Amino acid sequence: MNILPRLIASLALLSVPAHAIVGGGAPSAEGVGRSIITIVGSRGNFCTGTLIAPKLVLTAAHCVQPGADYKIVEYGADRQPSLQDVRTVAIHPGFNMQAMSGHRATADVALLQLATPPKGRTQAALGLPNIPINVGNRFTIAGIGVTVRGDGKSGGTVRVAGLVATGRPGTLQIRLVDPVGQGAREGLGACTGDSGAPVFEDKQSGPVIVGVVSWSTGPNGSAGCGGMTGVTPLTLYRDWILQTAQKWGVGL
Repeated sequence: MNILPRLIASLALLSVPAHAIVGGGAPSAEGVGRSIITIVGSRGNFCTGTLIAPKLVLTAAHCVQPGADYKIVEYGADRQPSLQDVRTVAIHPGFNMQAMSGHRATADVALLQLATPPKGRTQAALGLPNIPINVGNRFTIAGIGVTVRGDGKSGGTVRVAGLVATGRPGTLQIRLVDPVGQGAREGLGACTGDSGAPVFEDKQSGPVIVGVVSWSTGPNGSAGCGGMTGVTPLTLYRDWILQTAQKWGVGL
């Protein structure tokens, strides 16, 4: 199968600088932004991942489903994109696409083993959210998603947003909203391309990944972005990540 045309199309969508993340999140090429990886698929989709070891990327299971080929994107000094190989993909066996599509909790976690370490990236620390997770707890997401829903050209720039937990957060799912609009009006939040993005929580040692972005809504639960961001916490899945990495000869 010739996957190159679709992958090139994906790169074309990501080659135009974004103006702002959904809700106006700031660009961040440094700090947690240095661990962000762009994943493209042969079906034309693109997602966010995080480097957690020199050749290991954490992302969402729904981003790397069977039946397609995946690459990561690297940018040279001239900002021209190039594709790098993904050697192996592992999807958590407990993942259920129907549950995720219905915004229900599921094991939306996957790992990518890369052929070579990505240039200019630094790995982020893996952790667990503080328990109990309370309404109002602060988290940071970082992704390469679009800033305007439906406009692929507005994606491709790493941006960050500070969000807070709402509803009934727990070990199965965390729902995040902009602290200003509280999900009732359009604000900061994940959008297309931010699936698989890391969710950071500040610890004494610094920010650590405690979850991945699974889905988003518009204000008041409407279709779209800028309302609520659904997160799969790593609480129940960190052991699987460690075991899979160990099978691949990677220590975390």
